[in-house]
Amino acid sequence: MARLNWTDLSIDDLINIAEFISKDSVKYSVIQIKRIRERARLLKAQPLLGRIVPESNDETVRELILGNYRIIYRIVSKDRIDILTIHHSAKILRIDLL
Repeated sequence: MARLNWTDLSIDDLINIAEFISKDSVKYSVIQIKRIRERARLLKAQPLLGRIVPESNDETVRELILGNYRIIYRIVSKDRIDILTIHHSAKILRIDLL
C-alpha cells in the first residue's frame, strides 16, 4: 500500500478551500475537506484510479475528480504518491504546478 505525501501546495489548497467555503458555512467547509481527503485515501490501494491529466500528457501525473475539484497527484513509486494540488475546475491549470 502506497503512502500519500501531501505537498506544501496541496496543503495550502486545502486551507484556501476551507477558508473560502467557511465564509458561507463552517459545517460544509469541514464536510468538503473531509470528502477530498477521503477520496485521496483511495489512492493508497489504487494509485491508477485517476485518469491521466490531459494538460500534462504524463502517465505518472493523474487526477481524481470530486465535484468541482481536481485532486491532482503524481505516482512517484509503488510506495509513494504525491498529492500535487487540489484545483477548482473553473480555473485554468498552470502546467508549472505539475
